[in-house]
Amino acid sequence: MSIPKYNKLMLPLLEFASDKEEHSIRSAINYLADLYELTEEEKRELLPSGSQPIFDNRAHWAKTYLKKAGLIEYTKRGHFKITERGLKVLEEKPEKIDNDFLEQFNEFVKFKEKSNGPTKKDKPKIEVYDDKTPKEVLEEAHQTITEDIIRELLDKIKEATPDFFEKLVVDLLINMGYGGSRKDAGKAIGKVNDGGIDGIINEDRLGLDIIYIQAKKWGSTVGRPEIQKFAGALEGKRAKKGIFITTSQYSREALNYVSNITSKIILIDGELLAKYMVDFNVGVSQEEIFEIKSVDSDYFIDE
Repeated sequence: MSIPKYNKLMLPLLEFASDKEEHSIRSAINYLADLYELTEEEKRELLPSGSQPIFDNRAHWAKTYLKKAGLIEYTKRGHFKITERGLKVLEEKPEKIDNDFLEQFNEFVKFKEKSNGPTKKDKPKIEVYDDKTPKEVLEEAHQTITEDIIRELLDKIKEATPDFFEKLVVDLLINMGYGGSRKDAGKAIGKVNDGGIDGIINEDRLGLDIIYIQAKKWGSTVGRPEIQKFAGALEGKRAKKGIFITTSQYSREALNYVSNITSKIILIDGELLAKYMVDFNVGVSQEEIFEIKSVDSDYFIDE
């Protein structure tokens, strides 16, 4: 069974609270997960940002919308109980509760109007969706923007000169924490050209271990023979760690090969290289920051 959308959780969540007792949101989430027979994998599946399990996020938003409509009330941090209005709704035995159903309550309508913002012409609105939580909408939008940036970066990497590509690799590895100073790293990359090895770089600032590097602008798929050649070069140096970086991609045989050898070789293809550039701020600039905050319930506890 796939993870249910948040609007599917509203009615069973309200029914869960029908005993008029105070419940924790965690107990509600566990109840809903059992109700929908979610697997452990489905319960652990994260939002694109990795900040929260998808199911937890949807359960929290179902709770939020019921609260905005006055069907439940918060009692203390992480706890809630049903209201008289909520009990009356259940007495009507609705087939489902969704955003359309909740619009009969003025409090929810006002909340929705605030979420949508002013109705001036050409002013973008943040819609209250029936199948996605606001956080899911934001994260999906962020993911779409990031994927567009990755594609654009990859195009520029492929157009770059070999010397610029060498500089890019140095900048990325330094931002990832390798190589010590930029001066040392700059000397290491692209200066070896020794039997399938393009460069070496310190694994840490103290130089306790060395990583050997092959970094090539490649137009076609990199196959097993090239990786096997690199592994042989590592063996000749009695080295155990290597990074192979390309602007293209790897064949299945190449990927299978590195998973079955003693040396630890990390394969970075063009798409992953561009993703790392985004993650470690190489060739990109920060445009805007959006903070998502939540109410600190502890602040309002009067001791």
